Amino acid sequence: MKKLLVISGCAILIIGATMCRKPNASVLDDDSKFDPRLSGGLATFLDISSGSFSTPIPGLSEHDERIHELGDQLFEQSFVAAPAPRFGGLGPIYNNSSCANCHHNDGFGLPTFGGIGSSLLMRISIPGEDEHGGPAAAPGFGGQLQNVALFGVQPEVKIDLSYTEQPFTFADGEVASLRTPTYTLLDPYMPLPAGYMTSPRLGPPVFGLGLLENIPEATIKSFADPTDANHDGIKGRTNYVYNPHTHQKELGRFGKKANTSDLLVQVATAFQQDMGITSYVQPLKSVHGQSQFSFVPVGETTDLADTQLNAVVFYIRTLAVPGRRNTEDAPVKRGEAIFKQLNCSGCHIPTMYTGINVNLPALSGQRIHPYTDMLIHDMGTALADNRPDYQASGTDWRTPPLWGLGMFEKTNGTPYYLHDGRARTITEAILWHGGESQQSRDKFTQLSKSDRTALIAFLQSL
Repeated sequence: MKKLLVISGCAILIIGATMCRKPNASVLDDDSKFDPRLSGGLATFLDISSGSFSTPIPGLSEHDERIHELGDQLFEQSFVAAPAPRFGGLGPIYNNSSCANCHHNDGFGLPTFGGIGSSLLMRISIPGEDEHGGPAAAPGFGGQLQNVALFGVQPEVKIDLSYTEQPFTFADGEVASLRTPTYTLLDPYMPLPAGYMTSPRLGPPVFGLGLLENIPEATIKSFADPTDANHDGIKGRTNYVYNPHTHQKELGRFGKKANTSDLLVQVATAFQQDMGITSYVQPLKSVHGQSQFSFVPVGETTDLADTQLNAVVFYIRTLAVPGRRNTEDAPVKRGEAIFKQLNCSGCHIPTMYTGINVNLPALSGQRIHPYTDMLIHDMGTALADNRPDYQASGTDWRTPPLWGLGMFEKTNGTPYYLHDGRARTITEAILWHGGESQQSRDKFTQLSKSDRTALIAFLQSL
């Protein structure tokens, strides 16, 4: 509560500079009028502790604080096998037993498969599309491989991960090492289908998602340039995906390939696929068999009560963004200028405005700095998973937000980057960029050591 009072005081000081702005105002506003620390506008929390990803947005009512806390408890809760008086329904096949095991301190987990702290999962599909234009489920395995199972049940598959190291030498002699992952599927419970395609995914941080959900669709579409009309080599595109709750095609916002449109479906699908926990949004149990799913028997309820699912969604929706640090340091300011010179900002757009949310003022009409365009981009063959997902091709990935980037080591220990956690440093992550980002990556490799250091200092200030 003390933290909430501190940020509320900060919010009062800047409310006139934030709330009076039109939500659709130009992103070219004079930055000098705004506090550069406030990455999430009023939904920013100025904290440099290991809990900096886990603070609620300021200004929640007492009622909303209780819902946020209930959602937090469920997010941390380990589920168990049914029957159980509370928190039952885990499995029978799954990837992990709690949300927090993958999203450690609401950030990343480890790029490993299975076990507490492991955050990797493996999507699977076969060539073709399903009835909604999405990936075609692999017979007997569905759309995601569950590599853990309850006692007496065989996991769908075991997954082995190994790396090969490849050195990269900058012109000034500094050496970085890039590790290329190799994934091997072992001991499948039944033969894998012909032509199957897989895609490893590292569980993402969950803070600030309420702000991203509230960015107007028109804003995101305005960033798209599928024909590269401005000739900068960047062709950001939208991904329209099927929402199983609304039964509509909607703009993809979340997921590594922008393959989910809202937080309700994102959370419900994670419960179902990662833990085998059913809900009113995803009522099918993940089981062995050709269909891979089983309907909930007539007369039985889902594993997760409606109010429980809604509380977890509210918890994630109302997590604040950590504020920036060291914004007045000379190397940080120089690094920010280099970031723009390299056109990293062509995809990682610094500034935009959220739409109106009458229920949560801290998410409404906010000038935010997520450093993403929410679009999918061709990132080249080196990062390709070669698995399409709606309009996203096998080389496409959504631009991840960069806010909080410099806090991952504090919150999660050893930081990992990119869609599968292969990069151990920000420098490695940049060197993996290809496709539409190849020009920016190549310019980065030609920088002097001092300029590279300044750029990293800026990124670590986010």
